[in-house]
This record gives sequence, structure tokens and C-alpha cells, in this order.
Amino acid sequence: MIQQYIDIKKQHQDCLLLFRVGDFYELFFEDAKIGAKALEIALTSRDGEDGIPLAGIPFHALDTYLAKLLKKGYKVAICDQVEDPKQAKGIVKREVVKIVTPGTIIDENLLDAKDNNFMCALSCYGNKAGLAFVDNSTGEFFYTEERLNFESINRIIQKYLPSECIVSSDFPLRTQLTRLNLNISNHEVNDTTIKSFDTLLNQTTTHKAGKEAISLLISYLSETQKNSLSHINKIKFIELNKYMNLDYTSIRNLELITTIKENRKKGSLLSIIDKTDSAMGGRKLKQWLLNPLLNSEEIDHRLNMVESLLEDGLLLKSLKELIGKIYDLERLSTKVAYQTVNPKDLVALKHSLQNIPKIKETLISSNSKSLVSLANRLCALDQLVSIIEQGIVPSPPTTIKDGGVIKEGFNSELDELNYTASNGRNFLAEYEENQRNNTGIKSLKVRYNKVFGYYIEVTKTNLSLVPDYYIRKQTLTNAERYFTDELKKYEELILGASEKIVELEYKLFCEIREAVLECIEEIQNNSNVIGELDCLCSFATLAIDNNYRKPELTVGDETSITNGRHPVIEETIDRKNFISNDTVLDCSDNQVLIITGPNMAGKSTYMRQVALITLLAQVGCYVPADEAKISIVDRIFTRVGASDDLSSGQSTFMVEMNELANILKNATSKSLIILDEVGRGTSTFDGMSIAQSAIEYLLDKKKIGAKTLFATHYHQLTSLEDRYKGVKNYSIAVKEENDSITFLHLIKKGGSDRSYGIQVAKLAGVPAPVIQRSNEILKFIEEDFTAKQDSSATQDDIFQVMSQKAQELIEEVNDINLNDITPIEALTVLQKLQNKTKKY
Repeated sequence: MIQQYIDIKKQHQDCLLLFRVGDFYELFFEDAKIGAKALEIALTSRDGEDGIPLAGIPFHALDTYLAKLLKKGYKVAICDQVEDPKQAKGIVKREVVKIVTPGTIIDENLLDAKDNNFMCALSCYGNKAGLAFVDNSTGEFFYTEERLNFESINRIIQKYLPSECIVSSDFPLRTQLTRLNLNISNHEVNDTTIKSFDTLLNQTTTHKAGKEAISLLISYLSETQKNSLSHINKIKFIELNKYMNLDYTSIRNLELITTIKENRKKGSLLSIIDKTDSAMGGRKLKQWLLNPLLNSEEIDHRLNMVESLLEDGLLLKSLKELIGKIYDLERLSTKVAYQTVNPKDLVALKHSLQNIPKIKETLISSNSKSLVSLANRLCALDQLVSIIEQGIVPSPPTTIKDGGVIKEGFNSELDELNYTASNGRNFLAEYEENQRNNTGIKSLKVRYNKVFGYYIEVTKTNLSLVPDYYIRKQTLTNAERYFTDELKKYEELILGASEKIVELEYKLFCEIREAVLECIEEIQNNSNVIGELDCLCSFATLAIDNNYRKPELTVGDETSITNGRHPVIEETIDRKNFISNDTVLDCSDNQVLIITGPNMAGKSTYMRQVALITLLAQVGCYVPADEAKISIVDRIFTRVGASDDLSSGQSTFMVEMNELANILKNATSKSLIILDEVGRGTSTFDGMSIAQSAIEYLLDKKKIGAKTLFATHYHQLTSLEDRYKGVKNYSIAVKEENDSITFLHLIKKGGSDRSYGIQVAKLAGVPAPVIQRSNEILKFIEEDFTAKQDSSATQDDIFQVMSQKAQELIEEVNDINLNDITPIEALTVLQKLQNKTKKY
């Protein structure tokens, strides 16, 4: 057996091999040491202390332990006994029946219902990279092509966060990819393996890099899953220029999917807008949120359907109730393809499909052409529903092995066997009663076990009453077991019928499963439509619950928001207490809004809410505002907060500058840029210089010319409003009383000349002696600054003063009449001018 293990392990060196031995899965040698540590189970040894290292888990607990191994990034090969040990000659035949990796999981117990589990493959052709993504649990498969550039590739990877990445050994950016903490697997395309997928691959003839990635992914999936992969029957090409280009920094900073601090869904934008009633809808909503649309017609198409749902409350309520009755059709389809579907799953599928015609009928009854077109994409599978209805009992067991699954009347042969088995059981009850009466042994029992079959059990105190025709079968401490020729006859009848029932039920179940498999594309199509409808109903419900309004999308450059609100913050506090604010942004007079004010007053909240309202509008969702005219943007860039990136040896300031560099290199005039405290990670003069230069660069129409919200504590930057067209100053309103302040969270026109840092420290609970001393030091510094203004002024102050003095000198020189001045007078004037310049 150990030799058998070694031979199989040689073929799966990159996996932990779970080797089935009786009721356990065993790990041997180095795998045992790794597995014992990862699973926190005992490490023992076979054949004594110096024997082979061994660690084992019960076979029925496989899923629990498998989840732990996958979470830690291990690939696991499941090696099962593939023949009945009773019939085996010599060693039981064993084979690896599946290789489970973080990206190939299909068990819903190991997955989040509303999250995809993507696996990615990367390949290249010429100067292009091909990226293919598949969710093996749903059959969703798509691909795209991008420049062979790490930043571009990383932007796509971070959007879908694959749990595993397959990369060919010659991929040029392989080393850089290791920085992303992906589970990277090696693989080379096996041409023989992918031959059966030619029909699928023919959809990708014009995208050679993409085709390479698809081939790599299909080859890897086929060889690890050892399955036909019939649930993967469509490949979609993602046109990147159809969607807003969101990078990982913006996804994180805007907390679209998870929060920054705790990396949890709760508190994210997704957690607020997700009112979906199905797993399919939940997964699709997340993809919509990460891929806002750029085409105004497509956006309006979604918005108009949401509007139709809002206008008919009964329609919306009916649809949500029906959608809530539909199980996860995508993952049920995958279980059918993998032949892991159980009887309860098929009943769930039946109930789901029974609601499809009802949803279709409800949509057709609406006044919306768009909703009717959605209904026309649904496929009623009445025949399949009928097969399941007639074949499977209403409340079947989970397993098929013990029978009791197929409904009476579905198969005449099965009905006869069930009648025989049922009558046999009735006979046993009557036989037991007759034997008690005939022998006078009142405690006599007819029993059954798998080893001895049916037998008559008599206690030793009654042995004298046992008749001669009883044949002894087994002796126990307190009893004897017997059988009779008549009992043996019925035993063969009952057991024979029972075995045939199980075999026939399994055969019939497989036939029903095959009928489902033939309809898998229609089921998946229904799942896709239900997912879309669920998202639209979610948007409508959100609009009702949170008082959202329909935005107007424009291809122009003006964004105008009236009483806009932050969708997450307003839910965190009482919505009535949230202070709404207006916003006007365009690429002419209101291109860069410089926002000043104290910390904690709401600058970051305000800027983020503008970004989130824009993003929601382009997703096709109503927005938290009284009115919103939104200019479609190609990207949303954010530079909000920063921290050291110790893993790559980058300081806070370096992280900040990297993010700024990314924005200045990639932003266009159609982008929306959020900049918060640029330059604060270095000295005041350096930071302010960088901040002003960045603003000037963003303003320049020949370079970028993008709409920008710029929050800063450098109050000197407010002077830019007078020097550049397109710059507008705004500040956060603050109410001052004595030495205390109250944040009003209201954005008002005009800049602020104070940061209120000490007042904020007081609000935060800094001890009174520290506050008092801070005020003393501040007073000293302000007086010292006034006395030494020339030497301690900020760069902007210096520039303004120098500019003014230079202008005075120029005017004085220009006023000299050279025709009326004598040489002596000229020397006097020159000396006077020289004395003036020495002061500067």
C-alpha cells in the first residue's frame, strides 16, 4: 500500500495527497508533517516511532479539513478507493479522482454565496497579455487583453481578486506577479487535453493572447478536475473601454467592496446598496459596482428599468418575492455537471424553475419595453420541471445510496420491487408474532444486521423452548441466534429486492440528472437574467428605502449635484442628521475645487461622496441627492490617506508620491480626481511646492485638464483662485464659541485661513495642560513669524512679497527721466536703488 502511495504521489508532487484508507484519509511522509501542522492534528508514525510519518482525518470530515488547507493556499489531491474492497484481489485499486485548489472549489459550504471565486490564467502573445478568468463554481468564463505591462495587468487582477493564478513558466512578468500574494500555479498547455474544447476556443480567433490564456486555463481545469466541464460552455470577451477603469487604490480608498481598516464587507458601499434576494444577484451586483458603464445609452437603459420598477410598487414587490424563492441556479448547474448534485438539490432546482414562468408573466404585464425584453430572455423549462416532479419525492434524503428518492409511479419495475420489499417486511412482523405463539417464548425477536442478515434471537433462559427446526447461527453471552429455512427464503427475497431498489433508484436518478444536464445552458441563461433583474430590483428598493433620485447622465463635462449625501456615512448616523452639500464641477470655471478646513470636519467625506455618487450613477443606480447631473468619467482616481508599505520598503510619503505619479501619468480630461492632503508626508515647503505644482499640472488642458477635488491644510494654496481660471476655493463651515468649535459639515464658498488643530485636539480629549501649553507655543510662534516674516515665510508668501517689491522697483526705474538727470543725480538714484535691493 505504501508503494502504491509513493507511485501516486510522484505524479502529484505539488499537492498534498489525501490517501483513502478505510474510513480515513491518510497523509504520509513529508505531507503528514505539513498536514499535521496546517490542520493542527496529531502527527504519528506507521510501524513504530521510527516508522513512516502519518497523519489522518475521518473521511466524513473531509470538507472541514479541506477548507482549512485551501484557505492556507495548498493544492490537495483526493485519492479514493475506486473498487469495492470486498471484491479486490490484493491491494485495493486507488486513483486521484480530483485535485482541489483555491481556485477550483465548487462546494457551496466552502464559498460565500454572494462572492465569485475566480481563477485567473496569464499568457502573452507579442506585446499583449491575455487574461482569462473562470469561476468553476458557476461556469462564468471571460477574458480580455491588455498591454504587457505590470500596472495594467495588476489593475485587472485586483478588480477580480482571483484566489489562484495560473502562469506559464515563460511569462515575462512572472517575478513581479509574486508581489501580489496570489496562489500562483505552474502549468503548460496540454494540447491533447484541450482538443475537446475547440468549439469554445473558436470564439476567440481574433485575440491570440487571450486564446493562449484560455487554453492554459482550460488545460489546467480539465487536468485537475478530471471532469467534462460541461458547465463551461460560453466565453465572453471583456472590452475594457466599455467600462470605467477603476484601479485597486480607488476601489480600496472609496471602500467599494470592503472597509480599509477591517477589510470587512459591512461598512462598505456594497453592503449599503446590496438589497438583492438571490446569490446570483449578489454576485452580479458586485461585478456591476466594479465595472461602471461608459455608454450613456446603456446607463439610461438600466436607470429606466429601475424607474419602471419604482413606478409600480406591486410589480416590484411581486418580483422580489419570486426572486427570493429561486436557489443558486449557477452553482446547482455546476453540481449537475460534476455529478455531485443530490436529490434535495434537484427538488430545489424544480422549485426554482417553477417560478421562472411566473417571473416572466409578471414582467410582461409591466408597461416597460425594457422589462418585457428581459422577460423574453427567460426560458420556461416545463418539461424538465415535470420530469423532476414525477421522478423525485417531495422531501427526499440527501444521499441517493439508501433509496427512498424515486416517487411511486415513475417506474413500474421499481414499484414491483418496492411492493415485494414492503410485503417481505410485513411477513417478518407476522412471522415474529407466529413464532412467539408457537414456541411460547414471549421475548423472541426477529432481527437483522449486515453481517448475519435476518435471525431469531432467544435469551438463554428460554433455550429449553427452542424447537428442533431452529438452526443455530451465533452464540452470545446471554442469548442464542437462529434461523429457519422459511426465514432464509424471505431474507433472500427482501434483501434481493432492497439491493435492486437501490441500484435501480440510482440508475433512474442518473437519468433525471442527465435530463437536467441537457438543459444546462438554458438554466444558466435564466440564472443570468434573474441576476440582472435582482440587481435592478435592489436599486429600486434602495431608492425607496434611502430616498435616492434618478441621475441625469451627460457626455459633457459638467457635474452638478444638489444636496448630495455620502451613501455609507448617512446610514452610519441618523440620516436626518446628515448635512447634505451641493457640488458644481466642470472643465472650465470649476475645474479644481480647493477645500480647506479642520480635520474631522468632513472634507474627506464630501470628496468621497462626490466620487461615489458619480460611480453609482454610471452603474445605473439612483443616487443619494435631491438632483444630480453627472458627467460620465472614464476613471476615478483617489489619493486619500497613506501608510507605510513595509513589505516593499516604502515610507508613507513614498506611497503617497507613487499614487500621485499614477494619477498624473494616467488621468485624462474625462477623469475625476480626488486628492486629499497631497504633500503632507514631507516638510512644509516641499509639500506645498508639490501640491501647487500638481494643481497647475492638472489645470493645464494640454496635459490633463481633469475635474479635481483637492483638500489641503496648506491655506496658502487658496491664492491660486486669483491666479488661475478654473480654481475655486471652498471650506468647511465651523462655528466658534470662546475657545471651542463646532463642525457644521457644510461646504461654503471661500477658503479657510486656519486649521483649528488645537481645538480639534481638545475635542479629541487631549489633556487640558497639553492644550494650554499648545496655545502658549502657538502664540509664541505666531509672534516670532511676524517678527521674522522674511526668513520664515512660506514659499508662496515669499513669491508674493518678492513680486510686489520687484514691481515697485520696476515702476521707480521707469519713472526716471534720463534726459533731465545729471550724472551726479544718476549716481545718487543708483545708490538708493541698490540700498533697497539689499533689504530684499
